[in-house]
Amino acid sequence: MKQIRVYHIDAFTQYPFEGNPAGLVPDASDLTLTQMQQIANELNLPESAFLLPPTNPEADFRVRYFTPKEEINFCGHATVGAAWLLATEYGWAEKADQVVFETNVGLIPVHWDKSENKINMVTMTQISPKVKEIELDQSEIAHLLGIPPDQLDDQVPIKLANTGNWHLIVPVKTHQAIDAAKPNWDELALLNKKHNISTTHLFTFDAKPGFNLYTRDFAPAIGILEDPVTGAANGAMAGYLVLEGILSKDETHRLTIGQGDAIGRPGTLFVNIIPRGSDIVIKVGGFAHVTLEGILRLPV
Repeated sequence: MKQIRVYHIDAFTQYPFEGNPAGLVPDASDLTLTQMQQIANELNLPESAFLLPPTNPEADFRVRYFTPKEEINFCGHATVGAAWLLATEYGWAEKADQVVFETNVGLIPVHWDKSENKINMVTMTQISPKVKEIELDQSEIAHLLGIPPDQLDDQVPIKLANTGNWHLIVPVKTHQAIDAAKPNWDELALLNKKHNISTTHLFTFDAKPGFNLYTRDFAPAIGILEDPVTGAANGAMAGYLVLEGILSKDETHRLTIGQGDAIGRPGTLFVNIIPRGSDIVIKVGGFAHVTLEGILRLPV
């Protein structure tokens, strides 16, 4: 019997049962891709991450991400969860200030914020952001998301944005409208598949006190109806905000983003947007909580 250590980590929160749950296998070196997909399906969490020996000498681990349905190129909350686990349970923070993950989209360094031998937060640097146009009518988007058309913020463009995966970024006027959204799941999944979109990401500046933005994320095309608190989509959205001129390209921005309230899994993301010459650096940080640890038994 092959025994595989598996963790369930709640990311972008300090508490169990909040934030975004991720599965994590810290040693997947003996697993096939089929077995990784089967384990992700069995765990049935939004995403699961599997750590492997790196192929790039600049990386500490290679990581592969799976939803219950398919492999995806990048997952922010599972990356945060993996770095948190390595720091707090495996002693990595005692010998380094960061860990570097080799992913399908490139190298993702994750820095540990430490004080008095305690991990305060982990922060990942995502790949350079980019945006592109998508031909969609606002009434069509409103129908797909199940919100009134007049609640879409027509002062801000609907675009595709990417810091690892493509996300459909949809501006909404109020957090109440975001919470009330009732997506047409099958139609939204078809749209996302047609345009190679991982998730549809709603955002508003009408956030609760202490937060700059409030967001909600739907991903039926990749096997997740709603992703509770999304590191990848919020990173892509941050890049979109600057590339579209909604936030200044000439200054550093520090954003506190809330997500997950609508489904009872509140989480908090801390996002830094840093101009660097012609590039923009997106850093997404947060906490995590190791909620479950167990042994998965597989036949040899």
